[in-house]
Amino acid sequence: MLVDKGKLIKTTSLANTLSTFLFEPSGFIPFPLAWEWQRNWQKALLSKEDGNQAVWILQHPRCYTMGRGASERNLLFDPRNSSMDLYRIDRGGEVTHHLPGQLVVYPVLDLHRHKQDLHWYLRKLEAVLIDVLDHLDLEGETIPGMTGVWIKGRKVASIGVGCRRWVTQHGLALNIDCEMDGFQNVIPCGLHECPMGRLKDWIPGISVPEVQPLMKKAISKAFNITWKKQPLPESRPGQIKKKS
Repeated sequence: MLVDKGKLIKTTSLANTLSTFLFEPSGFIPFPLAWEWQRNWQKALLSKEDGNQAVWILQHPRCYTMGRGASERNLLFDPRNSSMDLYRIDRGGEVTHHLPGQLVVYPVLDLHRHKQDLHWYLRKLEAVLIDVLDHLDLEGETIPGMTGVWIKGRKVASIGVGCRRWVTQHGLALNIDCEMDGFQNVIPCGLHECPMGRLKDWIPGISVPEVQPLMKKAISKAFNITWKKQPLPESRPGQIKKKS
């Protein structure tokens, strides 16, 4: 059972009236480009109180990301002598592995329009994932004191967010039909003896295109938003450096 633990600060009805842009780029989007899209949108939203929110739903090529305070002890390879793409980024949480077959969601939401409460927001993202799994007749679980979603003791979804003046970035990653070998190079999310899983382990043949529409519906319901589409902004990755 999910319980909101944070202190409620403020609620408004703006989320009922403002639409949210939905971006679903095809192919595998390099992490630096997706990060730049989020940061640019966050900056614009911070400068305009009535600006539109945005959500990206996409897949990445193989890479690893580490949160602000993540420990290199959770890397099982030498980051200074490796060909693996590794990025130190502005979110909470430990090391996460991204790769094809994993559905990644990046909401850039203004929590002034929902609740100014990061605990509430994290629980909402978990609820989105559990809703998706429920539509697939899978029982998702949360663990008190941890963030993410498990199925039968195996972690299938990770969550890591950043927030600046109550405008979010980064988000969640759901393992669907990805290869699992890359998770052996790290201690995912800093959790020792925590086996990772994917939906394919319970539903053979499942694929990202089957799950993506369920994800869109679950996000829309959880945050009471209406989707609005437009072409992706043209942008090039900035000077986002790998961990050295």
